[in-house]
Amino acid sequence: MVQRPVVGVLLAAGRGSRFDPAGAANKLLAPLPDGTPVAVQSARHLKQALGDVVAVVPAAATHGAQVDQLAAWLADAGCEVLRCSGAARGMGASLAAGVGARPQAAGWIIALADMPWIAPETITQVARALHAHHCVAPFHAGQRGHPIGFGADFFAGLTSLDGDEGARRLLDPGALVRIETDDAGILRDVDTPADLAR
Repeated sequence: MVQRPVVGVLLAAGRGSRFDPAGAANKLLAPLPDGTPVAVQSARHLKQALGDVVAVVPAAATHGAQVDQLAAWLADAGCEVLRCSGAARGMGASLAAGVGARPQAAGWIIALADMPWIAPETITQVARALHAHHCVAPFHAGQRGHPIGFGADFFAGLTSLDGDEGARRLLDPGALVRIETDDAGILRDVDTPADLAR
């Protein structure tokens, strides 16, 4: 029997109002110190660990050129880019669309495009620990981080999400597999311009 793959879902539909309150800059396009855009590094790490990655971006936006640039860069990084018409409703809608694009997967690793410092090895660990009826989360220094893995049994719950509701309510403590890691990147995101150089 051919084993079904675990698929990465990269959530790249948010702009991040705290990064630029004026709304002109998209933090996912911002360069890291080595020049790599934030979302591109996140995508590369997910792709390296999993192979199959669906990147969810907005279908249309006021800043259409920025969204087109983001989509092009994510495609170049090896992702299948999914333009989500409901992205403006919130993370739940984007997450549901990304998971729905791969209904036959053995599970889904939900990653945030503004977290470029997660090591590919950590993502691989989460994927290897995944089973149909479990969730998997990495922990560092006692704190739960990202990405979160969901087994195949969570398909209906994940694809029913909408609005700003993320997958938190689906995380059953009794079915949560903890991965302890030294990877502090699981807790680091880009929230403000200062975070880029941290």
